[in-house]
Amino acid sequence: MKAALVIMAAGMGSRYGGNKQVDGIGPNGEILMEYSIYDALRAGFTKVVFIIKPDMVDMMKQLCGDRIAAGKTADGEPVEVAYVCQDFSSVPSFYHIPEGRTKPFGTVHAVLCAAGAVSEPFCVINADDYYGVDAYRTIYEELCRLPERGRATMVGYLLKNTASLNGTVSRGVCTASEGKLVNIREALKIQLYGDGTLKDLDRGEELAPDTVVSMNFWGFMPSIFEEMRRYFEEFLRAEAGDNLKAECLLPVMVGQLLAQGRLEVSVLHSADRWFGMTYHEDRSAVAEELKKLHSAGTYPASLRA
Repeated sequence: MKAALVIMAAGMGSRYGGNKQVDGIGPNGEILMEYSIYDALRAGFTKVVFIIKPDMVDMMKQLCGDRIAAGKTADGEPVEVAYVCQDFSSVPSFYHIPEGRTKPFGTVHAVLCAAGAVSEPFCVINADDYYGVDAYRTIYEELCRLPERGRATMVGYLLKNTASLNGTVSRGVCTASEGKLVNIREALKIQLYGDGTLKDLDRGEELAPDTVVSMNFWGFMPSIFEEMRRYFEEFLRAEAGDNLKAECLLPVMVGQLLAQGRLEVSVLHSADRWFGMTYHEDRSAVAEELKKLHSAGTYPASLRA
């Protein structure tokens, strides 16, 4: 089955203190998204779509895009590669961009920018997260089973394995029952403390370490673009206003569609451990984890060979 890996790489990486999407962190300078692409292609995915800022196209091609396009899928076919830009040109004309706004409108807007390049089942990921080999196999198999409309899927991770001692993180806090997502809310300031305690600072409440969270690892059918477009337009009309930092987020959209009975989401679990770089201080730990995976044979000596 044809399936696309859609990589959200247009974020500014403000908390990281640099462009973490293109930070060479692997033993041979590999960037994190190269591991995602390698894992997705061996799981069965056939297309890679980069969502980037307009000035990143040439850089992305040189970093990994041209090399990926010269490769093969698990079935021996050429890998399809597409580049789409997340900028204000895709914002509906009824909305006036506030003066001084430079930041894109969040993850729903990002995925909508890829609508013209995706006509098959697809998986959405962050560029700066490592999700694990098993996660891609699991979500690909689930995408093969999903009907065209009304269903989606996600890979869930345990909160204790996704927080950082170096500062707060944003996570989609999930409630699941019998393998289905019941609800999800976006917690923007979750802090991990040295004793293992986790707190949602905005709500002032403690969170259980084994709370299931979304890491923006979603699986959708292409029909979701209709729902996304409707939701994004409602967001612009009702919420964005003149707020220079307003974001339209995938977990919030999914939560609303769940509440309205317009979407059912299966929650998948991976045997692998997530890790990523929210802060620059996270970099050394991630580099060490990747080195161990290469040494263990999970990956070849170089992903660029």
